[in-house]
Amino acid sequence: MPQSPQPSFGIMTAPSQVGYEHILRVWREADAIPEIEHAWLFDHLMPIWGDPNGVAYEGWTLLSALAAQTRRLRLGVLVTSNRFRPPAMLAKIAATVDVISGGRLDFGIGAGSRPGHPVARREYEAHGLPFHDAAHAVAGLAEACTVIRRLWTEPEPFDFHGAHIQLTGAFGNPKPVQRPHPPILIGGRASSTLRVVADHADLWNYPGGDIDDAIGRSALLDRYCTEIGRDPAAITRSLVLSVSYDDPGTTRDAIGRATAAGFQHIVLALSAPYPADVARWVADELITASAQEAAGI
Repeated sequence: MPQSPQPSFGIMTAPSQVGYEHILRVWREADAIPEIEHAWLFDHLMPIWGDPNGVAYEGWTLLSALAAQTRRLRLGVLVTSNRFRPPAMLAKIAATVDVISGGRLDFGIGAGSRPGHPVARREYEAHGLPFHDAAHAVAGLAEACTVIRRLWTEPEPFDFHGAHIQLTGAFGNPKPVQRPHPPILIGGRASSTLRVVADHADLWNYPGGDIDDAIGRSALLDRYCTEIGRDPAAITRSLVLSVSYDDPGTTRDAIGRATAAGFQHIVLALSAPYPADVARWVADELITASAQEAAGI
C-alpha cells in the first residue's frame, strides 16, 4: 500500500494587535527550525477582534519585509482579499515578493470577507473600497486568478475584457522566480468558491478548525474536480488550526483528525503575546509529538 505523504506544518501570525518586532522574532525563530516549513499572515486593514482602533499591518508590505528577513520558510498571506487590490497590481506585488524571497512565495487569495460580517466590512468603508455581493466577489475571483496567472507567465502584453476586469496592454515584469508560477492557494468554504478552487488552485485552504465541515467541503471539492476532468488529488488540502499554549493535547488531537482526513498542509495559528521560543515549542510539542502519537510511539 502506498504511503500517504507526510503533512507539512506552518505557523500563522495574524498581523494585528501585536508589534512588528514580535512577529519578526517568531518568523526568525521559525526560519531556523526545519519542522516548520511555512509561515503566513492574514489580510485585514483594520482589527477584526480586540481594540477596534488597534494595530493592523498591511499584509503584503509586511510579507515583503519578512521575506527579506528569512531564508528558508515558504511564506504567504492566508488569504489575500481579492476585493482590496486590483488583480493586475496584486500580480505585480506578488511577483516582487517572490523575487525578494528567492522563490518562496505561496500565493494565497480568496473572495474576501462575507457581506454579513460587520466587523470585517467596516474596513472597506473606512478605506473607500467597494463591497459587492458574494456572487460578484466570487466571479471576480475567478477572473483574477486567470489574469494573475497570465501576467506571471505570458511573454507578451495582452488585453483582457472580462465582466469584472478590463486590461489593455497588460504585462508582468519581473516574472516570479518560480516556474511556471508560484503555487496558488485559494481559501474559502462556499460552494461557489470551491468551483473556482477546482479550476484554478494548487492548494485549497479551509479557513477554520471545524474539521467535520472541512471534510464535507473537501468531498464537495472532489466532486467539482471530477466534473471538470481534474484529478482531485492535484489539489493539496490545507487547514488552519488554533494553537492552545495551555492545552497542547487538544491541538495535537485536532492535528491527528485533520491529517487522518487527508489535510496534509496544516497551518498552526499562534495568538499574541507569543511566548519565548514559541517556534521551538510548536516544533517539539505539536509537530514532533503529533508524529510520535500517529506512529504509536
